Amino acid sequence: MDQYIEYLPVIIPLFIIQIILSITAVIHVIRHPNYRFGKKQVWIPVVLFIGFIGPFIYFIFGRGDD
Repeated sequence: MDQYIEYLPVIIPLFIIQIILSITAVIHVIRHPNYRFGKKQVWIPVVLFIGFIGPFIYFIFGRGDD
């Protein structure tokens, strides 16, 4: 257990960044009707369930023109 405590200063900021990215991506998916690929029903699970990479996938490939 003590070995994991030394990694907390790295894990906690990464966890916070992932939560912020996921929330930002979900809000963007909900508010914008245009996507390059797929639909809203596809992008919300991608953002939420693919972890750290899901929001990046959405912002690179899914976000349509405003």
